[in-house]
This record gives sequence, C-alpha cells and structure tokens, in this order.
Amino acid sequence: MCAVQAGFLGKRTLILEKNDKVGAKILISGGGRCNYTNLYATDQQFISQNQHFCKSAFSQWTVDDTISFFETYGIEGKEKTLGQLFPVSDKAKDVVEVFTNLCADLGQEIWCNAEVKTVEKIDDGFTVRFEIDGKQEYVSAQSVVIAAGGLPIPKMGATDFGLRTARKFDMKITDTAPALVPLTITGKDQPWYEQLSGNSIFCRVWNDRISFEENILFTHWGLSGPAILQISSYWKPGESIYIDLLPNQNIADLIQQEKETNGKKMLLAYLAGLYTRKFAEALSDKLPVEKNLASLTKTEMEDISTLIHEFKVKPAGDKGYDKAEVMRGGVSTNELSSKTLEAKKVPGLFFGGECVDVTGWLGGYNFQWAWASGFVIAQNL
Repeated sequence: MCAVQAGFLGKRTLILEKNDKVGAKILISGGGRCNYTNLYATDQQFISQNQHFCKSAFSQWTVDDTISFFETYGIEGKEKTLGQLFPVSDKAKDVVEVFTNLCADLGQEIWCNAEVKTVEKIDDGFTVRFEIDGKQEYVSAQSVVIAAGGLPIPKMGATDFGLRTARKFDMKITDTAPALVPLTITGKDQPWYEQLSGNSIFCRVWNDRISFEENILFTHWGLSGPAILQISSYWKPGESIYIDLLPNQNIADLIQQEKETNGKKMLLAYLAGLYTRKFAEALSDKLPVEKNLASLTKTEMEDISTLIHEFKVKPAGDKGYDKAEVMRGGVSTNELSSKTLEAKKVPGLFFGGECVDVTGWLGGYNFQWAWASGFVIAQNL
C-alpha cells in the first residue's frame, strides 16, 4: 500500500521482500479469503500504550477509503459477521494482485528473495545492505520504510528485524507478546477439555477489562475460536477468564419454565438440547445431570447457574507466535510522529503496520491499520 500510494504521488520506491513472493500473510489470512477491513473499525478496537496514537492515521485513511480503493481495482466486498469484509471472490490472492499489478503499472520495483541485513544512516539518507540470491548487495535511499510485520508465524519468514532496527537507532520497544492466539490448559483439567475437542459454542468471554460475544472452540490442548482469540490480547499469564455459556439468557429461568411442563425431564437431556450431547455429558462431573428438573434443589440451581454463566478458566499459557495471528506491543508510539509515522530521532525512517505498538482485534482491523499506515507514510516520504 505504501509503495502504491507513493507511486500515485510520483515517488519511486523499491520493495525488498524476504520471501520468494509478496503478500504471504495476506494470502493465508481469513483461511485464504482475506478479511481485508472491518466496517466498524475505529481507534477503539486497538491496543496500544497510547490509545490515541492511531487516530491521526485513521482520519487520513478511513474504512470508506479502503472499500473504495479496492472497489476501484475490481474487489467488491461482502460482510460476513460483525462488520468483517471479505472479497466476494473469497480469494486472498485477488487482494495481493491489486498491489502487484499497481506496482507494475506505477513502475514500483519489487525484489523478492531479498533479505535486508542492516539499515545504516548516512549524511544524505540511508544505506540498506541486503542479500539476494546468495549475493551481498546494497542500495542508497533518502527514506526507508520498515513494514516488516511482527513475530507471529516464523515459518512464513517472520523475524524481529523491525524491532532490531528500531533498537539499533536507540528507539524504545513496548513489550511484545503473542496476540489473537489460542489459550492452553494443562494439568488435571486438560483431559476435560480434550474430550470436548471440536465442540464449538456461542459464548460471552470476559475479564475485568473487556468482554467479547462470539464462538469458542474446545481443542485437545485448551480453547480457541474467535472469542478466545479476542480475549487473548487482553490476557496475561496467571490471570483467569470467565465464560458465559448461555449469553443473553438465564439458565435458571429456562429450567423453571421447562419444569412447569416437563418436570420429569433429566437435567442431562435438557442440557443436551441446549448444547451437544457430548458437552452435556462432560458436565456430569460438575453438575447433577442424572437428576430430573423437578427435584433440583435451590443450591443445585445456584451451582448450575454459576457454572453456565460464570465458567471460570485459568489458562496455563498460549500457543505462542507459531499460532498467533498478530503481535502485541512493538516499536513504541512515543518514538514516532502520529501524523507521519516518521521516527522522531531518525528523520527519513518510517515504521508502519504490525511492528508498531498498535494491535487490532480479530476481524479485519489489523489490515485497516496496515493500509492506513502505508498511506500515511507514502504522503510523507
């Protein structure tokens, strides 16, 4: 996006791409369908030490700008859920092709298999040293843009290059951690989750900072699914999270209504109607599922209500950068101009996208930050 927008302004750029093709993370996003923005994106869905930092970029490049940009180049969007916008074609490669085609049309060069080794400041700009096809090369440039992503999915080529470069220029880094990542359960509780592997339930998941209503997915190592990925960005090791397994309804009221017409029904059968049989059976070591509804005591009803509406989970950890969708933290926003994304200490050096301490929710938000930061940088090169 940065190269394309710079091209529109008549500026000449060279993209040094470490991988053998561009857009690797775009191509795998959204299961290969690419959730390229979110209709409801604002600064409120982003985590940063400075909550206000991304406001300037989002005022310069809006969601409407993203939608019209892609429509101009042949990509119509369709909303899936919660404002998530996907190409009608369901093909992430179409999004990549918009950029590669525009770069070609605008004369912006892309060199693949080019691994940047160092960025050095010189009097009138920078020297960038890189290795391409086994040879050591260098280029000189007036400005350098670090759009190197974060640490997730190292097998796709992700590294800490952006962070290392920032540190080299004495810029502060906000502590990094995997975000939008599945959570693990170990020890005596793991077999309980393991038996439910594959079960998906619509829930409200919360802690003392935030809550999300989406599906959770039980796995043989713990919990995943959209709601878990969302809360993971707000979770720290040692903390508990809570799950309402029946959001927007009251289990005690529902059981009372059923009891009036069908008091002989077993709690197991009733819960199997609300969830899957497997999930109802899994609750047998936590609830009196072999009793009929009419014989449930007040204490038992309270236990049922607590378990269904305040199911407490204390994750052991997360699945790490291999399974994380994004990185939390990054180059400190204090080191960058919010209006231009230029490094305050190093004129001509810009940082955009995931390597900056701006982390979006699941659902197209991180792409919106990528497009906006690319646009903003291009205006100021």
